[in-house]
Amino acid sequence: MARAFLFVLDSFGIGGAADAERYGDAGADTFGHIALACAQGHADREGLRKGPLAVPNMVSLGLDRAAETATGFRFDGSKIPLATAIHGAAQEVSSGKDTPSGHWEIAGLPVRFDWGYFPQTVPAFPAALTEAMIREGKVPGILGDCHAAGIEIIERFGEEHIRSGKPICYTSVDSVLQIAAHEAHFGLERLYAFCKTVRGLVDPLNIGRVIARPFVGETVATFERTYNRRDYAVPPPEPTLLDRLTQRGSKVFAVGKIGDIFAHRGISEVRKAAGNMAMFDKALGAMDDAGDGDLVFANFVDFDTEFGHRRDVAGYAAALEAFDLRLPEALAKLKQGDLLFLTADHGNDPTWRGTDHTRERIPVIGVGQGLTGGNIGLRATFADIGETVAEHLGLARGRHGTSFYATIGGHARIA
Repeated sequence: MARAFLFVLDSFGIGGAADAERYGDAGADTFGHIALACAQGHADREGLRKGPLAVPNMVSLGLDRAAETATGFRFDGSKIPLATAIHGAAQEVSSGKDTPSGHWEIAGLPVRFDWGYFPQTVPAFPAALTEAMIREGKVPGILGDCHAAGIEIIERFGEEHIRSGKPICYTSVDSVLQIAAHEAHFGLERLYAFCKTVRGLVDPLNIGRVIARPFVGETVATFERTYNRRDYAVPPPEPTLLDRLTQRGSKVFAVGKIGDIFAHRGISEVRKAAGNMAMFDKALGAMDDAGDGDLVFANFVDFDTEFGHRRDVAGYAAALEAFDLRLPEALAKLKQGDLLFLTADHGNDPTWRGTDHTRERIPVIGVGQGLTGGNIGLRATFADIGETVAEHLGLARGRHGTSFYATIGGHARIA
């Protein structure tokens, strides 16, 4: 039996990116700053959490050693990782700090081209694009047309949206056009259809994603985004690890928004749920259903959307602790020859200025049943993760990245 499980803690960066200054993120460190805030009592919130950050199961897989590799930060030097733990950090070579770039690179395909972006102006969208969205999307106009955070712009325009029927369109520093609309007043299926139309309109601009952001509520005080988000992404320009596996006949179980990120290419089954804990349940179910040669690729998005973007240090810390408490359930499902990695796609330091992603290195921690553990050091690209999984599952070497099995003296496959 040889199966692989990739769990992405969305935005859980560990700082230290060599090119962070280029992105205005020199010094950003999602994990390090959360841990420091907790240790100093700055992340305590009555009824949410108290005391130092407690993530012993991730530490047992080498999280503290990964952080030390990335930045020199020592989280808990008193604990030694399990002998079977594989731990290190990875540097992104893709040109962006966005979700598709990070995930594609993890899956063995760095993004070497530049995405298209909208300027930090009002209006943010070209007049021709706005006119086409209104005309071809059959809407009376749009609201927003600016850079904004999702919750804030819904609070600002939500009531006018309900009255006018105009969708709320906005962007960020990522290559994205987001569209918020009320599930009942505008209609969920109508929102999806409008996003598909806009997806075609922004293709010439090389915009990475169009995202449907449905919400409910009737007033500013009651507006709330739902978990019916849907991403319409550009498909990867080359085969990824997912394509290579499904072309061979293996199954790829996409948990969370993984299917959307890869434009549903190289995906066998999609399993979604609302919230990290429900997503963890789905991931465990996929682990049960995975067979020899299969991959379970899961994204836990709440770290990013609910806490990173909202600059909620206490909430992020509590979410990490809740995830860590459940990690033994996944470890208990590993069979001889299985491989499990925890990693991230970028950073989103909740102590940082603004509300956008931060350019950071990512942790690469995990364990394999019957496999040799060890320190893999600092990897030059996220693609090394994908190539390690490829080797583990018996695939020929891809074009990008290098497996780190040779570094730790592990084995590609154990029967």
